[in-house]
Amino acid sequence: MTLNSLKPAVTKSWLIAIAGLMWTGVGAMLCRLAYGWFAVIHRGMATSLGLLGVVMAVAAYHFGFSKIAETNIKRLCLLTERTCVFAFQTWKGYLIIGFMITLGIILRNSAIPKQYLAIIYTTIGGAIFLSSFHYYEFLWKMVVQKNPDQKESRTS
Repeated sequence: MTLNSLKPAVTKSWLIAIAGLMWTGVGAMLCRLAYGWFAVIHRGMATSLGLLGVVMAVAAYHFGFSKIAETNIKRLCLLTERTCVFAFQTWKGYLIIGFMITLGIILRNSAIPKQYLAIIYTTIGGAIFLSSFHYYEFLWKMVVQKNPDQKESRTS
């Protein structure tokens, strides 16, 4: 038995679906944490800070996270048809995730008031959540519409 036979391989469509689900889940989790912090402060202040977070999330989505998602989709398209299930993210991406989790733990345990952290969490969570739809759009075109030109349009 070789080491490759133990590797959990899936198709590209599964990798794209897993990546999209992870982005949706992480974005929703961050927004849920932010909501919990907003819920315990005055409604007017929570609404103002929440709207600020949403506006910043849209900007972060537009100028950063959507491009990261598109780049990741292009990378996934270049992989062989059956690839390790953990390839939905790069090694560098796993390191960044580890750093972000550590930073989140440090921030949550810091003296920074939670309502201000909630703005950051709304911004990042909202941007990640919105960017997850790039994966679903691509998956829809790839699997449901069976668009063979989709691969070329993302890789060129």
